[in-house]
Amino acid sequence: MTKNRDGAGERTCELCGRAAEDLTRHHLIPRTRHKNKRNKKMFDRQEIHRTVDLCRPCHRHIHATIDNKTLEREYNTVESLLAHPDILRFVEWIRKKPHGTVRRGSRRDDWSRAS
Repeated sequence: MTKNRDGAGERTCELCGRAAEDLTRHHLIPRTRHKNKRNKKMFDRQEIHRTVDLCRPCHRHIHATIDNKTLEREYNTVESLLAHPDILRFVEWIRKKPHGTVRRGSRRDDWSRAS
């Protein structure tokens, strides 16, 4: 968390780095997968409940792009999320936009045409 001139905390998205008024908590291992036996063997309790703060567009794009089982197994860190080509392309696009920017349309690739 960084501080602004008034001393109040300004929070930034841990994926795109943009400052946002309200961030959402993203569970790196989706909550629907917490009770999975594989997870209990592979991760300790702290790892299972680890979260990162994301702006709404980044959070929405992650869940629109990757299903929960794949998030759990392959994309359970910020670094691995950024290694996903669709996520990286979106982050690079949204990073240049002001807070409040949202994707147009309902198709997954509409955001790439908006730039």
